[in-house]
Amino acid sequence: MADEAALAVFARSDPEVRKLAGELIDRLSAEPATRVEPKGGSLHLCRRSAFAGLHPRKSALLANLRTAAPIESDRIRKAERVSANRFHNELLIEPRKGLDDELLGWFAQAAALAE
Repeated sequence: MADEAALAVFARSDPEVRKLAGELIDRLSAEPATRVEPKGGSLHLCRRSAFAGLHPRKSALLANLRTAAPIESDRIRKAERVSANRFHNELLIEPRKGLDDELLGWFAQAAALAE
């Protein structure tokens, strides 16, 4: 189960958002090298370096994934080049849609880049 102290950043979010964040963290931290780092009002998911940021919203979870190329999908709200070989991809994850294979695949790609 995701660390309650880490999930405290979601205290002002709807309970469904907190549950979604906990489920995502549990699935990603099943890999021994993944750790969760609270950073003020957000959480960073890290391996050797950060590969994702989770930012609480009232009724959704805002995620930012660091990838080698922009993710081409209607689900991506914004893709921004941050260096020659790195992009930040911003997406909103709504609890009613949950975690699907496409989304988890993007997190896996981002995590692999941070090894």
